[in-house]
Amino acid sequence: MPTPPRTPRPRPAARRAPVRRRRRRPRWGTRMATALSVTVLAAGGIGHAVVTGLDTGITRVDPFKDMKNRPQAGHGMNVLVVGTDGRDRITPEEKRKYRLGGAPCHCTDTVMLVHIAEDRERASVVSLPRDSYAEMPEHTDLTSGRKHKAHPVKLNAAYAEGGPGLTVRTVESMTGVKIDHYLEVDFTSFMRTVDAVGGVQICTARPLKDSYTGLDLSPGTHELDGGQALQYVRSRHIDGAADIGRMQRQQRFLAALIDRVTDGGVLLNPVRFREVATTMLGSVRADEEFGTDQLLALAKAMHGFTPASSEFVSVPIGDMSFPVKGIGSTVKWDAAKAQRLFQALRDDRPLAGPAPKEEDSAKAPKAVVVDVPPKTVKVQVYNGTRTDGLGRKVDDALRATGFDTTRAPMTGAPRTRTLVEYDPRWDRSAKSLAAALPGAELRAVAGRGGTLRVTVAGDWKGVRAVRAETTEAPFEAVTGDKVVCP
Repeated sequence: MPTPPRTPRPRPAARRAPVRRRRRRPRWGTRMATALSVTVLAAGGIGHAVVTGLDTGITRVDPFKDMKNRPQAGHGMNVLVVGTDGRDRITPEEKRKYRLGGAPCHCTDTVMLVHIAEDRERASVVSLPRDSYAEMPEHTDLTSGRKHKAHPVKLNAAYAEGGPGLTVRTVESMTGVKIDHYLEVDFTSFMRTVDAVGGVQICTARPLKDSYTGLDLSPGTHELDGGQALQYVRSRHIDGAADIGRMQRQQRFLAALIDRVTDGGVLLNPVRFREVATTMLGSVRADEEFGTDQLLALAKAMHGFTPASSEFVSVPIGDMSFPVKGIGSTVKWDAAKAQRLFQALRDDRPLAGPAPKEEDSAKAPKAVVVDVPPKTVKVQVYNGTRTDGLGRKVDDALRATGFDTTRAPMTGAPRTRTLVEYDPRWDRSAKSLAAALPGAELRAVAGRGGTLRVTVAGDWKGVRAVRAETTEAPFEAVTGDKVVCP
């Protein structure tokens, strides 16, 4: 069945580079766009018939084998996306054209932590500089078989010494964020994926030229094919920003790729979608648990995902040139700001958005400051008294202060003291809820899940207003709609 042509999108009059059908890899951007596009597709009505079997082309790895003392799980889903230097799979012609000479380093060229919100309405992408100073955990070298004690390295060396498993352990140790899934892509799949979606549109207000990669873009709007897109995301010798500038361009590229996938007809055409998704997944390595069911589960929840639903940020940097004996210059994170950033991921909080206006803050009622925003705390209310309508009254009061209640209170067992039951994984959410219910008893119940249970007793005297602490946005995060071409 022939693939219907994609509806042309209006193009600015500025000079564009011609779209050449070349091949390459989806790097961090492709892999995440794969998940997002497949998910939105199934929600759009194409469903299981198209998605089934797409994961058969994924090479499986087990990055979580024998892992112990892992961080506590938070809210939402965290995916570690790494881009590997796979130039050994590039054709000689492509190597010459796109300046990919030299031997592959067998290391991670790109490392990104992708957080999918629990409500599936937001994706947060955190770039981790490959030269980040890292404390590598004790491990056995995959190449030599030698056992190594914990020692300092650059982040991208973790893959070379211990593959996906050591990479996951190192990132979890650095961030305190538990990784749920692992996705690995290389140069080849990157180029092929960009070509499969018909190229990606990139805008630049100034010339972008890098003699190392061959990138040469004039100011204006350009349609990049797979090879040109690879040059764009690899370039780090354009200006003094070096790797930080490269990460920002990678983020812009990912936003543009999401825009093309969600707005270019890919998701509405079963034949074209399967072609693109098969290309994306054909050379990806992932953990055993990431497959069709996970793609469908995300799909059903992420209907309507757009570039505005995505947000991008680089980990805050304290020292761009931190010297380490035997390693050289590394990138040292700003420990305090990085901790706040990763805490926000664990709490499933947005990273981008304007700080509240002073006048708005002044008008807001006085409230107890809590760690976890009430809007991220799901609550089921039970009436443990004989007072008709008390359950509804409490549900309304909790919702008024921001909690995500079910709006369907139920009858509970009689009690003399108000009880908050919670899964131990949601202990911080439980403390935020308890702050709104003075005197309530807290009880951990394994397996309770993400919805907290409140049984109201005769001692209930009202709901106290609570709010999350507002900050002046310590992270320079931006949503995808702010960086794609207008």
